[in-house]
Amino acid sequence: MNAPKDTLDPIIHPEACEAPNEQRGGEGLMGNLKYLIVGTIFGIVFVKAEIISWFRIQEMFRMHSFHMYGVIGTAVVVGLISVTLIKVFKIKTVNGEEVKFTPKQFSPSQIFGGLIFGLGWALTGACPGPLFAQIGSGFVVVAVTLLSAIAGTWVYGWMREKFNLK
Repeated sequence: MNAPKDTLDPIIHPEACEAPNEQRGGEGLMGNLKYLIVGTIFGIVFVKAEIISWFRIQEMFRMHSFHMYGVIGTAVVVGLISVTLIKVFKIKTVNGEEVKFTPKQFSPSQIFGGLIFGLGWALTGACPGPLFAQIGSGFVVVAVTLLSAIAGTWVYGWMREKFNLK
């Protein structure tokens, strides 16, 4: 199935999503280049800030250092300010599309999912974003963690359909 490229027709999604992407048109190779550039810059920042360091993450979980709490706290504050500015000034995307925020509903399964995620983070020393930065830094063994994360995501999707989980 080919997605429409460089058109103003909306992309039709096969199923409803909590956070639908209502982008009007597909992006070509050059359009996707910006994601590669931003991802590369993001990875460099992760490496320089030592966010991908297994030792820094272990320090955080053992409450031996404020480093990771400072990074995460700064990200939360920046996100809070950014979302507020987007809502107040009704800032649009680069393509002129309106940014919509969908309210989230609490589900008890989020607690169990969060605990499993945190346990995996503590054991492996990485959450999904830093995995790619760690692999890019030459820690090839982290590919095992990445494959495990992909398998876990697949199992969640399979269980969600089978047991009607939300």
